[in-house]
Formats: sequence, C-alpha cells, structure tokens
Amino acid sequence: MNTPCNFTEKDITRAIAESFFKSFNDCIESDCIIVGGGPSGLIAARDLALAGKKIVIIERNNYLGGGFWSGGYLMNKITIKEPAQEIFEELKIPFTEYKQGLYVADAPLACSTLISETAKAGAKILNMTSFDDVVLRDKKISGVVINWTAISHLPRSIAALDPIALESKIIIDATGHDAKVCGRLAEQGIIKMKGMGTMWVEESEKVIVEYTDEIYPGLVICGMAVSTVFGLPRMGPIFSSMLLSGKKAAGIILDKVTKDEIRDTKDENIKSSIV
Repeated sequence: MNTPCNFTEKDITRAIAESFFKSFNDCIESDCIIVGGGPSGLIAARDLALAGKKIVIIERNNYLGGGFWSGGYLMNKITIKEPAQEIFEELKIPFTEYKQGLYVADAPLACSTLISETAKAGAKILNMTSFDDVVLRDKKISGVVINWTAISHLPRSIAALDPIALESKIIIDATGHDAKVCGRLAEQGIIKMKGMGTMWVEESEKVIVEYTDEIYPGLVICGMAVSTVFGLPRMGPIFSSMLLSGKKAAGIILDKVTKDEIRDTKDENIKSSIV
C-alpha cells in the first residue's frame, strides 16, 4: 500500500526554489569559476575540488560535456591517446586499445562518469547560465558576469534583463572553440586572438597542453580555447589533450594559490616583526 503524501504541489515548488537559491548563494564567491562544462573544464573542476577548493562551473547549455557526449560525426565513440588513458583508469572509465597508443571508449559512459565524479568532488554547477562579461579590477580578472541562457533567445526589444556578477580568485576559460572569456578581452583590446587553426591531430594534441597557461592575471585557458587564442591546430574527435589540458590548468592554479598563500604568510610575518 502506498503511503499517502503529506505534501502538495506548492511544497515541491518550495523545495526546488529554496534548495536552488541556497546553492546559488553559495556560488556568488568562490576560489575558481570555470566557464564551460566540457571535458577540459570538468577535469579541472574535479581536480581543484578534490584539492579542497571552492569551484563553480558555468555552462550555457542544459547539459554538460560538450562534444564529449557525442564523439565524432554523431557516432558516440570517443578516442584518446596515451598517456590520457591513465585518467580513464583513475576515473574507472572502460576503454579498449584500438592500436598501439590509441584508445576507444563509449562517449555517454565516459562523459557521464566524468560529470558524476566532478559533482561528487564538490564542484557547484550552474547550467543554462551564459557568460556575459568579466569583472576586471586593477588589471586582474576578479569574476564573471552572467545571465540566463534563455535571455539570448528573446527578441532584443524584450530581452533587457541586466546580468549579475559572481566573484572569484581566478577564472578558467574552458569554452571550447568560442573562447568566450578571452574573446571578451580581445574585444577590449586587452589581449589578441589568432583564431583556431586547421586540423593536425598529432601537433594539436601536443601544443594544446603545452600552451595551457595563465594568459592574463586571474585568467587561465585550457582545452580548445587555447587553440583559438594562439592559432593552434584543432584535433577533432580525440580528447586526450582536452583532459590533459584541464589537468594542467588545475595544477597551474593550485601552484599559484600555494605561492600566493606563502607570500601572504611572509607579508604577515614582516608586519608582525615591525610591530
């Protein structure tokens, strides 16, 4: 026998609204905001969250994973090359070796596993949320300006809904080919973007990781955004450099945070000795 419900529709609505806004309030200030919930953004978020950092992912779609979901040409298999299979082993994602150094995995399983592990690590996720602008103070990125994705699909005459801002110590542009965050800086003449190069898998898989870095104070880029900024070759439906680039981005941030913490400690010690 089914237990009678002691709630009505209003309670369901309140449960959703109260829970969402409590979670949203916790996203207003964070250690790192990652713009883009594709494979590079997700792996960076997971690694940073596991290291104890407060992470918020901004994703404009109602789903996460980007091309990681669908693979190449809508054939839902993805490929990676060594040493990225070590990440799949770490995440317990099944894969097979197609030929020496080249591995194949099921795209939906790989993507859903990465999303699940990122969420379980503690990263907060705001989907259907579009990047609009950066918060720039004293020549350092200090946050992002966001709006509901649906706003961009309204007629301009009725889409006059002002965005809001989230603050963070550092931002990652993981928006793929569009390089949205970097593109906003380029519009202002703050940085230059060369545009994504043509396909050359072997070279792209190497240089995407190599060029992953902090390119402006408070802004790290990873994944295909790296290609667009530096004019590097694209790689198509192979995702090793996406994952490795995301890991490198997380490492850069953790190293930077550690150095900043050491610097702050030294400053405090100097102040104490003066007093």
